[in-house]
Amino acid sequence: MARPEKEAIVSEIREKLKSAKSVVLTDYRGINFEQMTELRQKLRAQGVEYKVFKNTLAKIAARELGLTDLEPYLTGPTAMALSYEDPVASAKILIDFAKTLKTLELKGGLVEGMVVGADKIKDLANIPPRDVLLGMIAGGLKSPLYGLATSLSGIIRGLAVALSQVAEKKSA
Repeated sequence: MARPEKEAIVSEIREKLKSAKSVVLTDYRGINFEQMTELRQKLRAQGVEYKVFKNTLAKIAARELGLTDLEPYLTGPTAMALSYEDPVASAKILIDFAKTLKTLELKGGLVEGMVVGADKIKDLANIPPRDVLLGMIAGGLKSPLYGLATSLSGIIRGLAVALSQVAEKKSA
């Protein structure tokens, strides 16, 4: 490859790493064409891009971004799953796919600008989806408010009962 072509690829990798919310690096050895196509389709359905770049060019791009901790993961056959919207989507899909296809190996990655190992990627995949987390937060916020409303209505109800008893005694 000529030097301008390499510089363009390094620039492309740098922009992708900078704009991605998460990047999961995988070793794709042992995956045949049909399996790779299936994996790419699953990832693409969730807005995740799955690309293979030369490690040397990816290392240069990572170095330019100050991500030198990412370099040890850029050895051997490496593919990048780049998620631009949901940082958890790529991890979930790759973990599920790795359960059925034992040859797919997670190396590590980048989550919100932080370099993490394969174990952290697996932890990330276990986080519930965003909608479920928002529901849990809403439920947690609703519970104290519901308790407060119940307590206040109990006090008002008790006051009303006391006033009605006072009114009955005065009328008698």
